[in-house]
Amino acid sequence: MKNNPLFLLIPFFIFSSCTKEKGCTQQDPSLEKTAIVDFCASNTITYTQDPSGIFYQIITPGTGTQPTTSSRVFMYYTGKYLNGTIFDQLSDPTRSGWTLSSLIEGWKIGIPLIKKGGRIKLIIPSALAYGCTGYASIPPNTPLYFDVTLTDVQ
Repeated sequence: MKNNPLFLLIPFFIFSSCTKEKGCTQQDPSLEKTAIVDFCASNTITYTQDPSGIFYQIITPGTGTQPTTSSRVFMYYTGKYLNGTIFDQLSDPTRSGWTLSSLIEGWKIGIPLIKKGGRIKLIIPSALAYGCTGYASIPPNTPLYFDVTLTDVQ
């Protein structure tokens, strides 16, 4: 009996079609605006809305070096969902030291608004955070709040 090479490819096509990730659609930031504004009001955050869609309040502008996307940034922060639940926090800045370009888009936009020694409150629409896929315990399409103090910039 003759082997048909197309028959050997059928398992490959079945397997590859089962393992492809389905794309997702980013949430339009305007759909999250009401929830973000309500969060700011209930947490006495006097915000500015950046054209990118992030909301922020600079608590202390800082006086040191201003970070760029190629900077290593050291900080402590608290991350919360808009319901107030803490999902992440870092109280030891020596455990940070990340290159700003490797962080979520909302941090790439917001962190350069302050300098070393500065503190900022960031409310980030999901499209500029972990988007429609989420990350670890962060569900898809979830806007996030961060209170960040930038302790060093290298």
